[in-house]
Amino acid sequence: MPQPTLTKLQIAKGLWTGRLSGTDEAEPALEITHLDQPVPDTRLTQDPTSPGNWQLEVPIPAAALCEGVQTILIRHRPSGALLDRITIVTGAPLEDDLRAEIDLLRAELDMLKKAFRSHCAEGEG
Repeated sequence: MPQPTLTKLQIAKGLWTGRLSGTDEAEPALEITHLDQPVPDTRLTQDPTSPGNWQLEVPIPAAALCEGVQTILIRHRPSGALLDRITIVTGAPLEDDLRAEIDLLRAELDMLKKAFRSHCAEGEG
């Protein structure tokens, strides 16, 4: 199965928009999460002028607008591949972007732990 590519188009008025391409799935299965919870009201629509291309719209949840660094992860569910991340920094200005990277690493570690536990549970049964 080919791994799709997600390209950010813009972020405006609280809506992140991107183009998903390189997939032959009838409807690509994406997982969009913030703090390991699904982001509501995301929309994936097929581009009628370009077969195999999709437009993804992710509304930035109010819960992501709080002090510090927040990360929204966009994954391709079948492969588990991280397609993109939306990093939101609010509050006091940061000298560098290390906190965003640490937040991403935490999210990746949580995803790996969940996948490992699932894999172990399948092996027992």
